[in-house]
This record gives sequence, structure tokens and C-alpha cells, in this order.
Amino acid sequence: MIILGIDPGLALVGYGIISTTKPKHQKQDKNEKPKVVDFGCITTTTLHSPGKRLYIIHQEVNALIKKHTPDVISIENLFFFKNLKTAMPVSQAKGVILLSAAKKNVPVIEFTPLQVKMTVVGYGRAEKKQVQEMTRQLLDLSSFDIEEKDRKKDDASDALGVALCAFLTA
Repeated sequence: MIILGIDPGLALVGYGIISTTKPKHQKQDKNEKPKVVDFGCITTTTLHSPGKRLYIIHQEVNALIKKHTPDVISIENLFFFKNLKTAMPVSQAKGVILLSAAKKNVPVIEFTPLQVKMTVVGYGRAEKKQVQEMTRQLLDLSSFDIEEKDRKKDDASDALGVALCAFLTA
């Protein structure tokens, strides 16, 4: 099974692709360490109009789907208490990501940040660093030299955690 995890945003969309040895229609082995296939960020800048930024996200997500042919897309659900100003652009970015999935007939699973923390760490109030460390421990990152690539952004790590959450709840 191939899972594409996404942490949506307008400036940065984190993505992480993991694969398991069992096909999607079979029960997943929770003792397996899923293999990391790819991870990184889709980046847009304020130099582009909001519409152009959404178009870039749409095109890049389409390219990821085409390249990796995921069986499922796992996306972090928006959960805002503080900053309403960023809620709308992130919602718009999530909308174009969902559109990409729908156009390619890829099922989508949504998880709140609380669900990701509970599933990956076992504690709903876990700190971001705890989630990142547990994600690192639970995934096979052996084929990546993280320092070699400029892929250390929190958004990519968060996306891997969202993908891992889909694997652990499958």
C-alpha cells in the first residue's frame, strides 16, 4: 500500500509518501516499519497571486499522485482556534488538494492534529518534537540522508506523521 500524507498550507504544503509490503486490500502489519518513499514541501511565494499559488499546489499534488500512484491520501484536517486570518488560505489549499484526489479517484482520510498525536505518540497533547521523533522511530528512513536534502522542514515531517497515522489506523 502507498500512502501520501499531506500537511496543507498556502506557503508550504508538506508531503510524505510511505509504502508498506501488504497491498491495500489486506490487513496491514502494524509491526512493519513502513518505508519512506519521498518527502518534502511544495512551496509558493507571495510574489504570486492567491489564485496562482493554489494553481501551483494543484499542479504539484497532481504530479505527486501521478508519480507515486497512492492508494490513499491522508491529510491533516484544519483545526483552528487562534488565527482566523490563516484559516481561509489553508482551507483553500486543502480544497485544491481534495480536488486533485477526487479527479484521480484516490480516497482521502482526514485526521485532526489531536488524532495524529494520539495515534503516533499515544498522547493527544504531545509536543511537535515528540511527534517528529516518534515518526522517525516508526518509519524506515534508511534510504534518505536527511541532512543531504533540504527537506528538514516541519511541514514535511508533519506530513509523514499524517501518513503514518493512516497506516496505523488502517
